[in-house]
Amino acid sequence: MTIAFHPTLAYRTSSRCTNGGCVEVAPLPDGGAVVRGTKDRTLGLMFDGQEWADFVAGVKGGEFDFR
Repeated sequence: MTIAFHPTLAYRTSSRCTNGGCVEVAPLPDGGAVVRGTKDRTLGLMFDGQEWADFVAGVKGGEFDFR
């Protein structure tokens, strides 16, 4: 789901950020998160708690390693 920027969310920028093409994440009360890019901070993708947990598990499990 795409959502508009919400000013009260506390976004954190990826530690791998370079040259302005960065990803920011803001946690939500239900355990979910909003993810947005720094090139257009007015839009983001919202994930509920289960979707976010599944994504994080996939990252930790190497599911998204494209090397």
